[in-house]
Amino acid sequence: MQKTAESARYAIIGAGLSGAAAAWRLAQSGAEVIVLERDVPASAQGSSHGSARIFRYAYPDPFYVDFVVQAKRGWDELEAASGERLITPSGSLDFGVVRDPHGLARVLEREGIEHELLSRDDAAAQWSQLNFDSDVLWHPGAGVIDPESSVEAMVHLAKTAGAEVRLGWEAVSVRRASSGYLVTSSTGDTVHAEQVIVAAGGWLPTLLSGLELPEGFVNALPQFEVRQENAYHFPYRDPQDQGETPPGGATSWPTFIYKGQDIQTYSLPGGRDAQFRGQKIAEYNAGRIIPSARDQDGQLDPENRKRVVDFVERYTPGMVPEPYAETTCLFTNVPRDDMIIDRAEGITILSPCSGQGAKFAPLLGELVLDLVVDSRQTSERFRAAGQRFAEV
Repeated sequence: MQKTAESARYAIIGAGLSGAAAAWRLAQSGAEVIVLERDVPASAQGSSHGSARIFRYAYPDPFYVDFVVQAKRGWDELEAASGERLITPSGSLDFGVVRDPHGLARVLEREGIEHELLSRDDAAAQWSQLNFDSDVLWHPGAGVIDPESSVEAMVHLAKTAGAEVRLGWEAVSVRRASSGYLVTSSTGDTVHAEQVIVAAGGWLPTLLSGLELPEGFVNALPQFEVRQENAYHFPYRDPQDQGETPPGGATSWPTFIYKGQDIQTYSLPGGRDAQFRGQKIAEYNAGRIIPSARDQDGQLDPENRKRVVDFVERYTPGMVPEPYAETTCLFTNVPRDDMIIDRAEGITILSPCSGQGAKFAPLLGELVLDLVVDSRQTSERFRAAGQRFAEV
């Protein structure tokens, strides 16, 4: 017996940060929306789980600095609408010769973002828990995003505005129907939609072959590179640094990004992920490449762990160089460290890639709204065409 298809004007595949943001903005506009999530919102099998992501303004590219400024307005709106604090102030430090603090400072200066450029000695006087090997950029507007709470807030607001959410609903194909598209699940359930927004994160490579996209668009899509990253939590030496941030307060440690000749890392207070006991540190883009999120196994790389522990011993005297917790997470990369936000006929690919999407979440929902409702094109740099990894 054939199952009757549910229907909505817009079907969104995935309930991570980007899918939840799209659902919130579309439902907020009065559109009929259904969200199809293979697991649960902010699933541990995706890229939006846990309680700690970096919100920062420091980019070498003014385009992205302005993008953060726009996104912050959305975060302020989301916090006001949900009644929750979703970004905890921390401030952020950038150092290391490859990170180029002076170049970052010039961009922040042009864009009017509060910042301070410090010598190694001056920075060491303020942050004795860290060792510095270059001048240091400080910008106080940075913070720590709680992605899981943010997803839950946006999904709740979307549902309040009328959106439907289906959990445990794994989309495997999107095919043209007599009008619109038919989305089919792994169990044979179907949803009919006029338009489909694919926000599948690291699961996108698995789903791509099931999307009925125009051949030219498919040929223009970049290779999506999924990495299983390694992340570690190191305890603070000072007991006063431990404990949940009081309401209205800032974290005891800043976030920081280090890029040197031999290693590139990022770090932030771990929040609930670390029982508020320590700092999360990972080597940037150093995990093994896997075909898609379906192929993650959660196994840590011992060589990667050694490199990160060595970094902690050299640069973070305020931490005990023995991780008390460790985990894996997903990075989905595209060339130029950009994102893919592009539409082909009635299918939109929303892939905020390259380990940077969390900070833009509310803005991504606005861009999808503009793209699918008002047919406004996003920036050329987010288009599928022209983004390819260099041939080896």
